[in-house]
Amino acid sequence: MSEPRRPSELHLRDWLPWLIGLGALWGSSFVLIKVAVVDLHPLWVATGRVGFGGLALALIMVVRRLRLPRSPRAWLHGGFLGVVNCAIPFSLFAFAGERVPSLLSGLWNSTTPLIVLPLAIFAFRTETFTVRRLLGLVLGLAGALVLLGVWDLSGQGYDLVGQLMCLGAASCYGIGTAWSRRFISPRPEPPIVAAAIQMITGLVVMVPVALLFAGPPGTPGPSSLAAAVALGALGTGVGFAINLRNIALLGASAASTVTYLVPVFATTIGVTVMAEHLSWHHVLGGLVVLCGVGVAQGIGRGVRVNRVRRPLRDDRRPNPNPIDRPGSRSTPR
Repeated sequence: MSEPRRPSELHLRDWLPWLIGLGALWGSSFVLIKVAVVDLHPLWVATGRVGFGGLALALIMVVRRLRLPRSPRAWLHGGFLGVVNCAIPFSLFAFAGERVPSLLSGLWNSTTPLIVLPLAIFAFRTETFTVRRLLGLVLGLAGALVLLGVWDLSGQGYDLVGQLMCLGAASCYGIGTAWSRRFISPRPEPPIVAAAIQMITGLVVMVPVALLFAGPPGTPGPSSLAAAVALGALGTGVGFAINLRNIALLGASAASTVTYLVPVFATTIGVTVMAEHLSWHHVLGGLVVLCGVGVAQGIGRGVRVNRVRRPLRDDRRPNPNPIDRPGSRSTPR
């Protein structure tokens, strides 16, 4: 086994392209959702996401010779996350894709860390309460209200129901992240295996739900089909693998800065590719939310790069900084 490298030995080229690439991958997911729902029912978009994401993770497991666990607890917690962290938020973002611009979904996704924090402090007790974190939460709440445009009662803004769907999806991601930190991270299963369990259980739930409420998927056009495959295989499967690499190399805190890149890419792609537009309060609200996340996470105090404790190719041992949820991120996606 090779010796771990010291932080001073890490160059920008070792981690920055991967971090930026992950931000672009997750930021583009919202445009892919927008394209996929043109010909596919939102429930089938969510089903394809867990299906193709699970397939990508299964291929990674085969290459690394990893197996699914037999522990009932692993499947119990994974099943809960398969519903709360995959099936529900994937469906909500897909339904929102029919109502609001993709870049607005990306902005709402950035509120996930602000939902994780109070759950981690008061419900699961995996974090401690500080004035800095309280200030970050207050800023984030103010930003969310500005983003939502609560003063606009005329109905001239973007679809309120669609924005609430985005907020609901981000809330599910927050619950899933907090649950993972409390119950999944201490377990011996490698993070990729834990994520594969979520995809499997999410697929088991989504297929009958989609058949019951949406009927057979039909035959989508090439663009919608390609978007659905890319959303699942790349955004969820490959995206998770890249995030796992970033966490192993940088540590959870530094890797979580991808939170700031996702809305940037979502906005850039939405404006340039989809010709979408934002209102002034969406820009202002998004910036305030990101400031709140930064204050709550202590980003302004500097991010240190952790030592790599083991070679990146060895994923059979528990990760010292395990990923909290698929596709995403020590935060979402």
